Amino acid sequence: MPGQASSQPSCLAPELHRRCYNLLHSCDYSDGQTQMTNREISIAFQTDKRARDYIDLAKLVNQFAFDAVTVYCDAPYHPSYGPLLLMAPHINRARLGPAGIPPSRMHPLDIAAQTALLADIAAGGVYIGLVRGGWLKDHGIRELDPPITAIREAGDIIRLLLAGESAGYSGRVYRIAEHVRAPYPLPSRRTPLQIGTWGEQLAALAGEIADEVKIGGSANPDVIPVIADYIAVGEARSGRERGAVNIVIGAVSVVDDDRDAARWIARKAVSLYMPIVSRLDPTLSIDPDLMSRVQSQIEAGDDDAAARLIPDDILDRFIFAGDPADIIEHCARLYDAGAQRVELGTPHGVREAATGIQLIGTRVIPALKPYLSPS
Repeated sequence: MPGQASSQPSCLAPELHRRCYNLLHSCDYSDGQTQMTNREISIAFQTDKRARDYIDLAKLVNQFAFDAVTVYCDAPYHPSYGPLLLMAPHINRARLGPAGIPPSRMHPLDIAAQTALLADIAAGGVYIGLVRGGWLKDHGIRELDPPITAIREAGDIIRLLLAGESAGYSGRVYRIAEHVRAPYPLPSRRTPLQIGTWGEQLAALAGEIADEVKIGGSANPDVIPVIADYIAVGEARSGRERGAVNIVIGAVSVVDDDRDAARWIARKAVSLYMPIVSRLDPTLSIDPDLMSRVQSQIEAGDDDAAARLIPDDILDRFIFAGDPADIIEHCARLYDAGAQRVELGTPHGVREAATGIQLIGTRVIPALKPYLSPS
């Protein structure tokens, strides 16, 4: 990946890395809340809604057996924690979290504090998702440098704070005084860390320090073993078993009994980010001129024209779209390829999200029960 830096620990803070490593590897999973070994299904939302809409969606998803509820943290939409705090009082079972937050956009002190507050009201638990972030330059945000080191150090600091330890840190990116500790109530359970990436170096870092890796903007079974190999480098480096880090894969989803309508809406939605993620998937060979034409139509404001350019065989690598049977079959292929969790993202329905969510909850999840049931 261009611009990626070494994922090796900073030489300035070896003892801090050891402290964080010990916190990671001495965790008590006896409550069964954070050892995510059974296959799962989750739902994700864009943060472009009114406050009342977040609450209504939370009440709706709470009726169904989702394992996690995610919100994005894309600029210039609402940052994740406001929507999550609105939704949490109305969700009893699923854990909640952002996927994902760029440390370039939010300081790890703030990520830890917001996570602790969310954990105080999230009955099903919480998780933290960190990413490098996309479109940062377009929004006037400077990426921290080196970027991989920034993710490592942010994870260290968050983990120290949420464990009630000193966040004193002298790294390449962050320097925090020894007296700094969390002054707020801490989560009663360990908070899993997700790292979102397609990149080899960041996936290897996740293999060392994370609980799961999210492949965002993909519905391609072929990419899962590739990312698993990237992760395995870090797992070996830190003495973890291969497969210790779970893989989450998620993308745009549109579900409707009108299959053609669902696929058209999904085609329009995916055209917004396909020019970026298409360059990240090493298993695909897509004509760069095609993606340039798609991007040009998006920048011109013609979503329909952009969508019409995308061939069906490429489309299905980046979206979940069709009737419930299509989604069931697609999820099953991802589980068979090694995904531990499949995340169905915005917009969910053709005309309104609620219709798609109800179909997922009443028809897709029950049909996937053989995959989702504890082994």
